[in-house]
Amino acid sequence: MELMEYILSHMVWVWIAVMALAAFVEAATPVLVSIWFSVGALVAMFAAFFGASITVQLLLFVFVSLAALLGARPLAKRFIDPHIVPTNADRLLGGEARVTEEINNETPSGAVYIDGKTWTARSEDGDIIPIGELVEVIRMEGVKLFVRSRAGVPV
Repeated sequence: MELMEYILSHMVWVWIAVMALAAFVEAATPVLVSIWFSVGALVAMFAAFFGASITVQLLLFVFVSLAALLGARPLAKRFIDPHIVPTNADRLLGGEARVTEEINNETPSGAVYIDGKTWTARSEDGDIIPIGELVEVIRMEGVKLFVRSRAGVPV
């Protein structure tokens, strides 16, 4: 029984350590991963301070952590900036463009006109594509379009 009394008398410190560890892990990561455990540990620490059994403390820890996760995560997801800036540029993918400057990956040069704008372009497969040829936009990297020739399609 002495061991149990010793453990119970030190559980406040155990929960403070759990809370600090979870907060440290949260601070070290760019996304929400462990703040829920800090909240659960805080409640369990108060329970330990007021003399609750270890079973009650553990149950409080688990249920409060789970409630914090289920309650706060949807709210937090709306406000966290994932560093993705939506643009309309991806609508160009699969589109047809006209070459306005010869596309040559070795020089490197090339431009296409699509959707009312001129874009820097490179050949997806490395072919040289002459001025006036129609091409298909395959992918985009930054402000550069990678295109593939639609040989045989006149302008």
